Amino acid sequence: MCGIIAYIGEKNSVQILMEGLKRLEYRGYDSCGLAVMAEGAPYCVKTTGRIINLEKKLANVNISSRMGIAHTRWATHGKPSEENAHPHFNKDHTIFVIHNGIIENYAILKRELMKLGHPFSSETDTEVIAHLIEEFYDGELLPAVLKCLDKITGTFGLAVFHAEEPDQIVLARRGSPLVIGLGRNEMLAASDVNAILRHTDKVIYLDDDEVAVIRRDGFQIMSLTQETVYRTPEKVEWQIADTEKDGYPHYMLKEIFEQPETVLNAFRGRIIPEEGVSKLGGLEPVIDQLKHMKRLIVVACGTSYHAGLLGQYMFEKMTDVDVDVEIASEFRYRNVHPHDGTVVLAISQSGETADSIAALREARRKGALTLGMVNTVGSTIARETVAGIYNHAGPEIGVASTKIFTSQVVILALFALLLGRYQKLSMTDGAGIIRAIQQLPEQISHILDRADHIRAIAQKYYKYNSFLFIGRMCNYPTALEGALKLKEISYIHAEGYPAGELKHGPIALLSPHCPVVAVCPQDSMYEKTISNIKEVEARSANIIAVCTEGDDKLTEITRDIIEVPATVEFLNPVLCNVPLQLLAYYCALYRGCEIDKPRNLAKSVTVE
Repeated sequence: MCGIIAYIGEKNSVQILMEGLKRLEYRGYDSCGLAVMAEGAPYCVKTTGRIINLEKKLANVNISSRMGIAHTRWATHGKPSEENAHPHFNKDHTIFVIHNGIIENYAILKRELMKLGHPFSSETDTEVIAHLIEEFYDGELLPAVLKCLDKITGTFGLAVFHAEEPDQIVLARRGSPLVIGLGRNEMLAASDVNAILRHTDKVIYLDDDEVAVIRRDGFQIMSLTQETVYRTPEKVEWQIADTEKDGYPHYMLKEIFEQPETVLNAFRGRIIPEEGVSKLGGLEPVIDQLKHMKRLIVVACGTSYHAGLLGQYMFEKMTDVDVDVEIASEFRYRNVHPHDGTVVLAISQSGETADSIAALREARRKGALTLGMVNTVGSTIARETVAGIYNHAGPEIGVASTKIFTSQVVILALFALLLGRYQKLSMTDGAGIIRAIQQLPEQISHILDRADHIRAIAQKYYKYNSFLFIGRMCNYPTALEGALKLKEISYIHAEGYPAGELKHGPIALLSPHCPVVAVCPQDSMYEKTISNIKEVEARSANIIAVCTEGDDKLTEITRDIIEVPATVEFLNPVLCNVPLQLLAYYCALYRGCEIDKPRNLAKSVTVE
């Protein structure tokens, strides 16, 4: 959940670390700090709040340093405070540690260390690492770190240095991502490649239970049992410009407006129009197994879970495969039996979502074929699955996912189309679906051209404190996602419901003080949804309707209409979600919220 960056080389480490922290701030922003070696002595500074607070502390400090580590925190153990901020250190202030993850047995270790005379100054689990390394330190840092990790239970991505060995930084990973960046006479490490992309595009991703030592002239990787690991560097496909705001006030707005391109990238080179079929190169190694798949289980969290729910409708429409969609954090604890012919697909933007990784490993343990859909090359899910599909959507910095969601939905449509053409779907039907997919980028651009209209609706409603979102069939997950976006960034209470469920409880909430967003394109459930909207109207609740262009019936019910172009039924969610993203964005903007850094949230959830 937090952000790590480390540097050793010939440049000013403070400048590089601060730059990296700014690019990692979306991963955690309740406190931050850095520790560097400055002219033979360590220097450590920490603060609560955002990176700008750390900049102010450093404004009048002249430090000459070529090595250091830095961290931005999302609190798990211990409230946000300067004492609980990273880096943590031992009693002599010679060992400095930054850490992502959770040390599950820290309480036991802390009691043992305190009996040995180690003083603790924070409430965190991380501080035990610094003291434990000190306990084992005998002139060499690496052996002490290895002995420390042998005592630890839990997850970690960590970087450590010792003031008496200023020529190296030790890294370790278990369940929390770390990537090494290879520069010229310099080495970097980070929890996210975005933090180091300005300095290098050659990277090596650490696997679980691996330790690395970086020096300015090179690196070495080994397992926890000290077996040497050899790994070829990879080239990052993103450019530094992809991580800039490009003139937009917020990353979220930029990423909403990038969706015509990211949807195009989702199907570019992946369709064969004349055959009415898709081609997913990442699935070709297992295509024979997929042809005989009987059951698909999708595991995901949050927005990716909603994409999975939409995928379920697509597979039902195009294939004979039974599909279950599971919240990953629940799946791993259930007694699920994947029989022969079961495939488990994990969907995750980062590829590092802890619950999805654990669910995937549980499925693999029980014999299921495992697939991944991720946006990050080299991520844990990408490496631990047999096959998979990349989004190729570029970095998503805004905490509330937008462009990745629509990309995921389009790719799920391509996946269903691929299998459907082996089963019940005709070439003519397949070609029609491809034509609809090809139209999506232009249709999304058409919606974005009406952003000012959606902004005006947001200005009318942003002061309300509770919303209901309703839809039927594939528009129900759309309602769930629309409600999630609104609550994530504007802090307005919002819930998504199947429209037919209104009478079974939620209708009690309806009043002039609770607007209802109705997702009602002209599809097979249109008349049913209109009946539900009439129920809302009868309770004097205000209605915002997302509907197909030219719908005269809804204009008789409400003036607050957001129109989207017509498409095939199961692709309506791609188009209907775009205005809901904008509605959430503008409501948050009018409420004065920190849109790219919503409270209590972080982009990549790497702890359970």
